[in-house]
Amino acid sequence: MDDNQKKELFSKAFVKALAAQSGFRSAEPDVDDDSIDVILRGRGYRTGIRNPQIDVQLKCTASNDGDDEFFKFRLPLKNYNDLRGDDVLCPRFLFVLVVPENCEEWLIHQPTSSIIKHCCYWYSLQNMPAVTNNSKITLNIPRSQRLTSDSMLRLMDIANSSEVA
Repeated sequence: MDDNQKKELFSKAFVKALAAQSGFRSAEPDVDDDSIDVILRGRGYRTGIRNPQIDVQLKCTASNDGDDEFFKFRLPLKNYNDLRGDDVLCPRFLFVLVVPENCEEWLIHQPTSSIIKHCCYWYSLQNMPAVTNNSKITLNIPRSQRLTSDSMLRLMDIANSSEVA
């Protein structure tokens, strides 16, 4: 298996583990032609939408560019256009998992735990403008937007109340 395939599988496993911890169901579309890799669904919300859903595009990279405030990520233009706009039924988010270069370092196994290295960031492109780039666009993702169980719950709350992230 090549490194890109490993990154794809690892990012899916990471997001599904967080979804399980958060109490969400996860599914993968049969075909990824709309930049959606994973679908997350909540259940039993008492107000707003009963079973809110968010659609997720996953990326995994060993490049941790940027500074202390922003993570810089180059996103293919097709994904950018598929994820932006508000003319979709469910909110769409980009999740970017940053891992060490060497896949042997992605998971650290200890006698009582396993640690995933490094971290994942979430980003909403809903209000992003159309661009004239031909291939990729650089996003400045706030490092404060780390994907955790708490932030995943907040993203589902946004879907539940039809807010903008």
